[in-house]
Amino acid sequence: GGGVGGPNPQGLPYPKPPYGRITAIDMSKGEIVWQVAHGETPDSVRNNPALKGVNIPRTGQSGAVGAVVTKTLVVSGEPLATTLPNRPRGAMLRAYNKATGAEVGAVFMPAQQSGSPMTYMMNGRQYIVVAVSGGNYSGEYLAFALPQRR
Repeated sequence: GGGVGGPNPQGLPYPKPPYGRITAIDMSKGEIVWQVAHGETPDSVRNNPALKGVNIPRTGQSGAVGAVVTKTLVVSGEPLATTLPNRPRGAMLRAYNKATGAEVGAVFMPAQQSGSPMTYMMNGRQYIVVAVSGGNYSGEYLAFALPQRR
């Protein structure tokens, strides 16, 4: 049931969302700089009959996933695969502005993130590589090129 402490009798998690988030902390002040709900709403919540007709904003997903931090971005994939009307079942790899937490990009992956992302440079271009697997998807490494600065 969304991986959030088990379902209650209506099939919904007991804790209220967000179920998963990324938090940036100013270590010198010990203060939260920004937080974002990380991940789409789990299918078990989005498709629950008790919530029919309710517009549910992105709730985030529980699960342990790593992140990679670049000079300007925090990049992390979703820990669960979901099915949305505008795309096949899978998960997203999301990039957030490191200073503000604003989502600046996302790319589709055929399965959820199953290993921490890494980054490398080749011929002056930066890439993000992430392992994905889960469910019926046996797994692979995906590499994405970051947009080049102009």
